[in-house]
Amino acid sequence: MADRRAVLIPGRGYDTRAPLFAYVGEALRRIGFDTHEITWQVPSDLGADRAGPWVAEQVAPALAGPAHLLVGKSLGSFAAPFAADRVLPAVWLTPLLRRADVTEALARATAPFLLVGGTADALWDGTEARRLSPHVLEVDGADHSLLMPGPLARSAEVLGMVCTAVEEFLGGAGSGG
Repeated sequence: MADRRAVLIPGRGYDTRAPLFAYVGEALRRIGFDTHEITWQVPSDLGADRAGPWVAEQVAPALAGPAHLLVGKSLGSFAAPFAADRVLPAVWLTPLLRRADVTEALARATAPFLLVGGTADALWDGTEARRLSPHVLEVDGADHSLLMPGPLARSAEVLGMVCTAVEEFLGGAGSGG
């Protein structure tokens, strides 16, 4: 059993069995993390005004135990206040950088965090990402699922890029490990 625990927080329609989490989870296990995968059923009527509190309700029980890293995708980036409040390093995959409540939480975080997004994602803001963190992977042409147009092999290459960025982030400033 690893002595570090990463909590994986899904997106609205992107659960922890999807490719980004499968590969990032494997990268985490290879560098010594246990992973705790949150599963949820997002209410179909969940609006932007309730998203933050709803995500907090879902994530809080997973943080009752020890946590050394948060990894969140899209809707999961509403958990950024937990990372800021608990001084936890984090990896935010396609975070909602056009939401002030998310960017405000990221701005007050003192632990390092990695932001990953694509230029074809309307919810990504590369300028804001680079303002918030020195740890940014921006993929030219990738959409909100970090998929690329054209041959699927290009999207598989992006998975590799994300894993490398996570490994490099955690091997350095991310967790001290």
